[in-house]
Amino acid sequence: MIQHPIAPVFNSDSRILILGSFPSVKSREEGFFYGHPQNRFWKVLSIVCGSSLPRTIEEKKHFLLQNHIAVWDVIFSCDIAGSSDSSIRNVMPNDLNVILSCASIEKILVNGKKAEQLYKKYIQPRIGREAVCLPSTSPANAAWSLERLVEAWKAQICDA
Repeated sequence: MIQHPIAPVFNSDSRILILGSFPSVKSREEGFFYGHPQNRFWKVLSIVCGSSLPRTIEEKKHFLLQNHIAVWDVIFSCDIAGSSDSSIRNVMPNDLNVILSCASIEKILVNGKKAEQLYKKYIQPRIGREAVCLPSTSPANAAWSLERLVEAWKAQICDA
């Protein structure tokens, strides 16, 4: 059983909550979200928000808060083989009320189909809020080019 090692990023001004499934091995090693160099999360968001690409953890936190974006994951703890979403078992979900009780979240977005599946199973019944599923920024989602990802993500983030 692996416990989520990264604290959520949010403040009272956060309006959009983006949830992944569970941090990859690289993210767990780095100690921050979307740490794998091939994951396109930071690239997509920086293009969507018209900002330069944040590189350090501090720059990434500042970028998120400046753009009123909160980031966390659906899962608090689970059994997982490496970074494989398909191997996830024995899920304990995160308590999103940590964020929802102090930020006026207008939209919840999930990064990829696995995050959506887990959200619908473990979180939506508890909080009664739907999430919009966006195409995964993972390098495993090679069918989606950077341009297509930006287009899909922009439609949801700029609409909030």
